[in-house]
Amino acid sequence: MKKAGISAYKIFPASEIVFDSEVRKICEKNTCRLYGKSWACPPAVGSVDDCRELCSRYENAALFSSVYNLTDPFDYEGMVNGHRQFKKNCDSLFEMLVGKSRNFFLLSNEGCNRCESCTYPENKCRMPEKLFPSVEGFGINVVALASKVGLKYNNGENAVTYFGMLMF
Repeated sequence: MKKAGISAYKIFPASEIVFDSEVRKICEKNTCRLYGKSWACPPAVGSVDDCRELCSRYENAALFSSVYNLTDPFDYEGMVNGHRQFKKNCDSLFEMLVGKSRNFFLLSNEGCNRCESCTYPENKCRMPEKLFPSVEGFGINVVALASKVGLKYNNGENAVTYFGMLMF
C-alpha cells in the first residue's frame, strides 16, 4: 500500500465494518453538493442495507488513509490538492491490485471526479470499473471505524486526512 501513496492502513475482518445510518443522513443534507449527482454517492449506491450486504460478500477489509500537510487549518487549496492526490493514490492502489485479483472492491472518499459531468441518473457510468464509491456514502462511520481498528483520524491542526477502504 505504501507504493500507492497510502500513509497508514489496518486490515480487519469485513464483518467489523461500522455502519451507521446517521452518516447517510449527513449525505442526505447535501453539504458536499454531490447527493443525487454522482454514481459514487447516495442514492445511486443503494441503501445502507444494500451497501452492508455488498460489503458482507468480502472476508477482509483494509481501512487506509493518506495525510496531507496544510499551511494553516483554513488552507482550502491544500485540502483540494490533497483530495486530488488521494484520488490518484486510490487509482494507483487499483492498478496494483487489478493485475493480481479481481475479487476486491475499493471505496474512496467524497464522490467521483473522473468526468467533467457525471451521467447520473440519465445514463450508465462511463467508467464503472474505476468507480470507487464514497466510504461515507456507504453509511460507514469512518471516525468510529478508525478508532476501532487503531488508525489515527485527526493528524493535527495543519493536516487533512483522507480515508478509503479496500474489501477483499
